[in-house]
Amino acid sequence: MKSTITLLLAVLFINFTNGQSKIGTIDSEFVIGKMPQMKQVIQRVNKYGKKLDSLYQAKVVTYKSKIEAYKKVEKTLSIADKKAKTQEIIALEQDMNQFRENGNNLMQLRKNQYMRPLYKKVSETIQKIAKEQHYTQILTTSGNEFAYIDEKFDITKLVLKTLGIKIEEAKK
Repeated sequence: MKSTITLLLAVLFINFTNGQSKIGTIDSEFVIGKMPQMKQVIQRVNKYGKKLDSLYQAKVVTYKSKIEAYKKVEKTLSIADKKAKTQEIIALEQDMNQFRENGNNLMQLRKNQYMRPLYKKVSETIQKIAKEQHYTQILTTSGNEFAYIDEKFDITKLVLKTLGIKIEEAKK
């Protein structure tokens, strides 16, 4: 009887200790912002933005030249020719508007493409640390609100250290 109770208590204790979880937090956006590769991502996105701006400016120049050319010959054109030239100008205007609308989407897609390796590296580092430190869950604090977070479970600094990124400590 005594050994049965001891065995039962041992099983309950093992289940209790195994059932406990260790939860950590990380500010992944902060970590990514501190990664040296982020400077290259910003440069590449800016370069792509300038390329899109250049393409847009070429469309503007073409549009303006078509309008100027139309104004010069408008009085001499037949009704059919006026209609054709007007349709051509309207098509250019619509193309410019479409290009402008798509520009933001194109920029976001390109930024995501460049950011993907950084997110992958941070994710792999988080997984490595979580396994080494026996965390059962890591929650990101980026963009979420928490009522309480025990800072001793925040692995942001540990991830930065593992990635070889030094940060200045805030003075209290």
